[in-house]
Amino acid sequence: MVYLLKIPPIGGTPISEGLACVKMPCIYIRPENRFKYVWKMLKATAHILPNDSAIMEVCRDTHSVTFQCETQENGNIIASVKYTVYAKTGQSRRTTTDAILVFCLATGIIVTVSVIFAMIFMILHWAAVKAIWKSKSGQDNLDKKLANKRSLCNME
Repeated sequence: MVYLLKIPPIGGTPISEGLACVKMPCIYIRPENRFKYVWKMLKATAHILPNDSAIMEVCRDTHSVTFQCETQENGNIIASVKYTVYAKTGQSRRTTTDAILVFCLATGIIVTVSVIFAMIFMILHWAAVKAIWKSKSGQDNLDKKLANKRSLCNME
């Protein structure tokens, strides 16, 4: 018996392909329920999947995975097609970029809060800040005060 099968383009091109999921058709002719479809996930060994429909949808993972669909009639394989679903791309780059952005944001917040506290301190202690700025250095002013106190103590 000869069948005209609906064959996906060479290389097993999915029906629809998005960033997250892929729909893959098995080789079939109408009516679809005429055949049995066996989907396998090919890793080190073939794992038979519970899906027995002509179209399977899978979501991308962190590793590439190859799927194979066998179209069977009366226990005989009459067609087979393989698909490789590639891993999500750009995931590690995005994670690195996110870490850098979080670091920059945290650093910016810390610097901003520090500047605000410094300004509040200067406003609350304006007289002391003004005195320090008037003297050539803050130590000169302190040294003069300490010397005056010692001379007063010695005179008594």
